Amino acid sequence: MTDPTRPGQPDPPTAPQSPPPPATAPEGASRVRDLAQRDLRLQMSAEERAAAGAVDLPMVTETDAGAVPLGKRLRDPRTLISFVVPILVLLLLVVALPGFDLSKLPGYISQANPWWLLAAVGIYYLGFPLRGYRWALLIRGVGYPLRTKDSTEIIFISWLVNCVVPAKLGDVYRAYLLRVNYLVSLSKTFGTVFIERVFDLIAIVVLGLGAAFWSFREGMTDQVRIIMLIGLVVVAVLVVGLLLVRNFGRQLLVRLPVPKRIVELYDLFEEGIFSVDRRTLPKILVVTGLIWTTEAMRLLFVVQALGFDDVLLGISGAFFVALVASLLTAVPLAPAGLGLVEVGIVGILVTIYNVPENEALTIALVDRAISVFSVILFGSIAYVLSAKTKGRVQPEAVAFAAAAEAAAAADPDTRSHAPA
Repeated sequence: MTDPTRPGQPDPPTAPQSPPPPATAPEGASRVRDLAQRDLRLQMSAEERAAAGAVDLPMVTETDAGAVPLGKRLRDPRTLISFVVPILVLLLLVVALPGFDLSKLPGYISQANPWWLLAAVGIYYLGFPLRGYRWALLIRGVGYPLRTKDSTEIIFISWLVNCVVPAKLGDVYRAYLLRVNYLVSLSKTFGTVFIERVFDLIAIVVLGLGAAFWSFREGMTDQVRIIMLIGLVVVAVLVVGLLLVRNFGRQLLVRLPVPKRIVELYDLFEEGIFSVDRRTLPKILVVTGLIWTTEAMRLLFVVQALGFDDVLLGISGAFFVALVASLLTAVPLAPAGLGLVEVGIVGILVTIYNVPENEALTIALVDRAISVFSVILFGSIAYVLSAKTKGRVQPEAVAFAAAAEAAAAADPDTRSHAPA
C-alpha cells in the first residue's frame, strides 16, 4: 500500500469534491450576520435608507448595536406629546360635556365581574397567535418558512410600538425585526404587511355592515348610514387600488424618470402584496374573520363584566362598535388612536345605542385598558426578554440562507430570498 507521506510516491487519487456543507455556527452565523449588515447598508439602497430615515424607525438603529432601548424612546419628547395631547383633549371633552360625572367611574369599575374581565383579556390575546399564523402564511408566500411562534412574537412586540409611537410605526418595526432576524427583504415584508392591512379593512367593513344590518334591521339612523357609506367607499378604493397596482403599477413606474433601483424595490413590494397563494386564501379569510371576532367579543365581555342593566348592545352591536373603533385606530395622530377611539366609542354608544354617558365612558376606558395599556405592560416585558429585539440573526436563518446560497450556486437562475 502506498504511503502518501513518503517522498517520491505519487499522490493518492483525490476524492470527488462534494458540495460544501451548510454553514454552521459560529462560521455560518458570522457569514450570514455579515450578509445582514451588508444588506442593511448596501442592498438597502440610498432611496430606501432615506425613506427609513425619514420615518425614524422606532426603537431601532441600522448598526450592530441593535435596538434603541424602549425607555429612551419613551423619553422622546415627540412620544410624550403624542400621549399627553390626546389625553388632555379627552379630559377636556369629558369635563365640558354635560352628563358626565367622573366620580362615578371608580365605583363602576370596582364592581366589575373579574371573571368576565379575565374572559375579555383572554379572548383579546387569543387574537395574537391568529395574527401570527396569518402573517406566517403571507411570509411563506414570499419564500421564507417563518414559524407561527416567531411571527406571533414579532407582531406582539410591534403592537407595543403601535401603542407607544404614533403613525403606525409598529408596522415598520415589524418589517425591521423580520429583516435583522431572518434576512427577509424589507420591501417584500412591507408588501405582506400592506396586504394584511387590506384584508383587515375589508373584513372590518364587511363584518361591520353585516352587524349594522342585523342590529338596525328595524330602521337605521342617519349616523349609521353615514358610517356604512364611509365603509363602502373604503372597500371600493382598496379594491380599485389593488387592481391598478396589479395591472398597471409597474408599467406606470417604468415610464417615470426614476432610478432602476426604485423599480426593483417596487417589484419586491408588489411580490409581497400578491404573495397570497390561492390554496391558502381561504385560510387567511377565515383567520381574518376570527381575528376580528375576538375584538368584538372582548367588548361584549367588558359590557357583561360591568353589568349595566340598561346597556342592550348584543353581539351584533358589539361587532359594530368594536369594528368602527378599530377603523379609528388607523388615524395616525396618536399611539393606538389614543383619545380619538375613546371619543368614537362613547359617541356611538351614546348617540346610536342610547347608553348613558357615564356608562359609555366606563365601557370605553375598560375596553381600552385591555387593548392598549395591557399591551404596553406585557409588551414591554416581551421586548426586554425577546432575543429578536437584539438585532441578531436567528440560527434557522443561517441554515436557510446557506441552503439558498447553495441552490443559487447550483442554478444561477434560482432566486434566493436571502440577501444577495
